[in-house]
Amino acid sequence: MDTPIHDFIEKYVSENTVRLHMPGHKGRIWGHDITEIDGADFLFDPDGIIAKSEENAGRLFNAHTLYSTEGSSLCIRTMLFLIKKRALVKGRRPYIVAGRNVHSSFMSAAAVLDIDVDFIMQKESEAYESCTVTGDDFENYLVSLSEELRDDENAANNGQRLPDALYVTSPDYLGHMLDIKELAAVCHRYGILLLVDNAHGAYLKFLEKSCHPMDLGADMCCDSAHKTLPVLTGGAYLHISKMTDDFFRRYAKQAMTVFATTSPSYLILESLDLCNAYLDNNGDIISTANKVSELKHKLKRYGFMLNGEEPLKITIECDDKILSFLIEEKICPEYHDPKHIVLMFSTENTEEDYVRTENAFRRISCEKSIRDIGIKSPVQNCKKEAGTLEKRKPAPIKAMTFKDALFADSEMVDVEESIGHILAEPLVHCPPCVPPYMCGEIIGDDILKFRKGKIRIVKQ
Repeated sequence: MDTPIHDFIEKYVSENTVRLHMPGHKGRIWGHDITEIDGADFLFDPDGIIAKSEENAGRLFNAHTLYSTEGSSLCIRTMLFLIKKRALVKGRRPYIVAGRNVHSSFMSAAAVLDIDVDFIMQKESEAYESCTVTGDDFENYLVSLSEELRDDENAANNGQRLPDALYVTSPDYLGHMLDIKELAAVCHRYGILLLVDNAHGAYLKFLEKSCHPMDLGADMCCDSAHKTLPVLTGGAYLHISKMTDDFFRRYAKQAMTVFATTSPSYLILESLDLCNAYLDNNGDIISTANKVSELKHKLKRYGFMLNGEEPLKITIECDDKILSFLIEEKICPEYHDPKHIVLMFSTENTEEDYVRTENAFRRISCEKSIRDIGIKSPVQNCKKEAGTLEKRKPAPIKAMTFKDALFADSEMVDVEESIGHILAEPLVHCPPCVPPYMCGEIIGDDILKFRKGKIRIVKQ
């Protein structure tokens, strides 16, 4: 597969041109860092090398694929903009149902765009980073909603209706994956779009059997290429299904310009371009998935409880004191909280990486290591008894719309003083950038689990 962006930049650098254009370092920091000079094309209205490179990516993913140099966050905002634009064209207010474990960029976009969102909450046993949504869950939601609309004629007359889209996160930060094919079938049966935050799953297309959302029926999804592929930080894809309404393809670039910088990084674009050739000629993702699977089996034998199904991610349920031991061993995880440690692998990890990781956990599993670092047990058995019917967690009380809370007069207070007040800004830390509370919701006492210091609340 050709690499038009890379080839153009290579040629430009080789010609030793006098650079009387941005950026100010004139190529002396990094020669390939250029701007929109003649021939370099323009990301948001491409008709040259960027258009060709995006077409190459689209062929790989079997979708209409657009590049982002601002991560999946830009793609998420773009998807929501498109949902709102389509709803307004049809003369109605936009309305989305979402799994509660959305990324903060979803919440901020919904606030700025003033989109109504109804959340499906996590189950009682689930961490806030995860949210199981099955086809039955969503169909039951739609059936109950349809009954409400049928029984309440005033609601129907006032514009209440089925949602424009279902928005889910899969894989999530802890490695859980939803049945996208099942969800797509339910959505399409009711004429509803399926949007997937697939930020952690760009590689899923290139497994022995693809489990990428575009192959499972999603209408739109985002991939953070930089999370799992050899792409510079910020490189991402917005995929639009070839089977969905052409409306979204026609307006996608326009939607991106609303939120994106006018100076996209050509270093990131070049890395996305080179990744096309890498994926076109590469079988390493399959072998990497096999290596990770083998390591998972070894960790289980050492007594660790693993969480999630994602092929290139290992989530270990364990005491957070293990983290200090890993850091001493110069092993840096992607994410950790008091109950989980998340390890992310890619094709760029070496054989030594696997050996060092296995050896560290084998030592932790030994009684002497457990005693030395003060860990009672590496295993926490938190499985439910078979047949237990799980309830959903209660949704926080919503006192204001996202938009009204975000733009309201606000003040910073100590987190202990925020309980009972209305949250005025996205409450997140990164990773995982999943808000435990959303703008406009009344803060509960469990806020103390998630936040220290000060927090912004709506002035009363």
